[in-house]
Amino acid sequence: VTTTTVKTEVTKGQSGVVDKVSDPNALQVAVSLDDFKTLVVAVKAASLENALVNAGPLTVFAPVNSAFDKLPEGTVESLLKPENKSQLAFILKNHVAPANYTVATLEKNVRKNRKLYMASGKYLVVTKKGSDLYVGGTKILKSVKVSNGWIHVIGDVLVPSDK
Repeated sequence: VTTTTVKTEVTKGQSGVVDKVSDPNALQVAVSLDDFKTLVVAVKAASLENALVNAGPLTVFAPVNSAFDKLPEGTVESLLKPENKSQLAFILKNHVAPANYTVATLEKNVRKNRKLYMASGKYLVVTKKGSDLYVGGTKILKSVKVSNGWIHVIGDVLVPSDK
């Protein structure tokens, strides 16, 4: 028998469900790792928590904390302001594909010269240099299977060139 409880704090929707039995989803994995503290703060500021816990499949290209540090000074602080919520959400959606992109699938897309459709409505190019895969020009550092898809860890923020 599986028991599920709901948090009583402000969090609403699927992201507010506490489930200690199922495999962790993309948001739960990100929250559990120190390398994604900035990403998690940004996801919450953009109110995208529920999008990362949906059944999926989805693929998240998750920038580590140091990726945000590479942005021009003041960028993160500016994006976290309530008045910039839609711009932040657009940038974060550029890191999520509404599909199950395993490493093998990414490599197939490289061979077939296919771009990845992102939740932002933009497309990202996947390339391979040696044995390394790149998405949007940034190297995929590690890949982790989660209950609702995949997290591919990256070292840069994938900022779209335009809206």
